[in-house]
Amino acid sequence: MSLLAHDRYCDEIARQVEQLRSVVTSGTDLSATVPTCPDWSLEQLVRHTGGALRWVELLVRTRAQENVRDERVPSHGGPQARADPAALDAWLAETGEGVVAALREAGPDTRVWGWAGEGDTRFWARRMTHEITVHRADAALTAGLPYEVAPEVAADALDERLYLVEWVQRNLPHRAPAELCAAEHRGRSIHLHATDAPAGLDAEWWVEPAEGGIAWRRGHGKASVTLRGPLTSVLLAFYRRLPLEAPELEILGERELLEFWLEKTAFG
Repeated sequence: MSLLAHDRYCDEIARQVEQLRSVVTSGTDLSATVPTCPDWSLEQLVRHTGGALRWVELLVRTRAQENVRDERVPSHGGPQARADPAALDAWLAETGEGVVAALREAGPDTRVWGWAGEGDTRFWARRMTHEITVHRADAALTAGLPYEVAPEVAADALDERLYLVEWVQRNLPHRAPAELCAAEHRGRSIHLHATDAPAGLDAEWWVEPAEGGIAWRRGHGKASVTLRGPLTSVLLAFYRRLPLEAPELEILGERELLEFWLEKTAFG
């Protein structure tokens, strides 16, 4: 599956950081619980997201060939002042500028430590795009603000999610949702169908458990269960950010299979 251009990922990270900053400065209570990540407050969510971006900035800038511990990342945890929207906003602005600059300077093909079978800056540009895309949804839902994402970014986020599920299954058996591919589930498939995709964007996915890991592709296919709805809603539902009962979603077929999938892929 083709990826977005490296510069497109960099542009999107910058855009998502700006939109996350607008949530921070919207007047929303930073101590509010994030409904889609109930172990976190909004402030903790923002610090987590900014910390991940700073970690990747250091990996890329130093061309790290092994993992870097959080304590080595400058200002990883954010400003010392708590519940200070201005300080958090300034930290996020600096964070976004730093990671985007590092990724642009490195280009897509620079070798750097990574996971999920990848070892270049292309992986990190994509990974951080979708890390912040989904966590901005968490923030927007907490603040009661509207959430939109570009169709091509939403589609690529679904591609990446399926790729990561597949990689975890094949490479981390102690963590993998191996039950998805148990013999009793083989031959039972899932179809995702975005109903509002712009012309030229293939926004359907077909997923099937297979021996050794899932098989998936973009495109239409008769499946055991189909999840239909607007692309952003399908994205959020597949990431467990939107309940399947949401009025804009439609489920056809074996709902329990979809629920089983979402439960077993909730590994991050």
